[in-house]
Amino acid sequence: MADKKGTREPAALPRSLYERELLRLQTELVKLQEWVRAEDARLVVVFEGRDAAGKGSTIKRVAEHLNPRVARIVALPQPTERERTQWYFQRYAEHLPAAGEIVLFDRSWYNRAGVERVMGFCTKEEHQRFLNQCPIFERMLVEDGILLRKYWFSVSDAVQEQRFRRRLEDPTRRWKLSPMDLESITRWEAYSRAKDEMFVHTDIAEAPWYVVESDNKRRARLNMIAHLLSTVPYRSVSPPALELPPRPPATGYQRPPRDLQTYVPDHAAGLGD
Repeated sequence: MADKKGTREPAALPRSLYERELLRLQTELVKLQEWVRAEDARLVVVFEGRDAAGKGSTIKRVAEHLNPRVARIVALPQPTERERTQWYFQRYAEHLPAAGEIVLFDRSWYNRAGVERVMGFCTKEEHQRFLNQCPIFERMLVEDGILLRKYWFSVSDAVQEQRFRRRLEDPTRRWKLSPMDLESITRWEAYSRAKDEMFVHTDIAEAPWYVVESDNKRRARLNMIAHLLSTVPYRSVSPPALELPPRPPATGYQRPPRDLQTYVPDHAAGLGD
């Protein structure tokens, strides 16, 4: 189940076709959101994969048109000293959804099976305990009625390196790179073995892994969103009837003079000069 190596990136989708289908799928995601609210459902979507595999950009497209009070992204920082003494799953359980909510995990409890295992941030005993407990934890979530979906974004080594190089050269994306990201290049096979072992233990019938081929980001986004929609039995929910009220007649209000307020300079006006 290791990631492919050295494969060519699939042909890119035409932008017009991609954007048209993305908008259609995002419209369906809004319908899914309204169904979750109406049915008091709880949906958890786990996004995992190698660095630069396209998880973040996909999460952005999933959440783009959703209500942030209903659908929230959880991307936890490094654990605090106190959190390190807790049961491992405790800090993640705190962020699980209540009725009518969607949670998108930008990396999740699977940190222990990946980066912590490869980089030596956990002991062998802690890693083995995770592999034993994780299926139990996830079965408990599903048995309690949570809709749990897990996606692994699979990127080849060649494409990962290309994306790293683009990030190094782009000042707006340079922040996405860390020394640990770059070290993942030298530990490619170690991450592959860790991922394969993780799948053996956690690819369970109640919460299977779904692999997203992500050498082409546009295809990956469309494929992932379409699959998610196909796995949830949502339906269209009729929105409440809304109608703009008539504007009441003026009562003599006058706006204060402009020179009494401080306005933002019109930067845009000079762009055509």
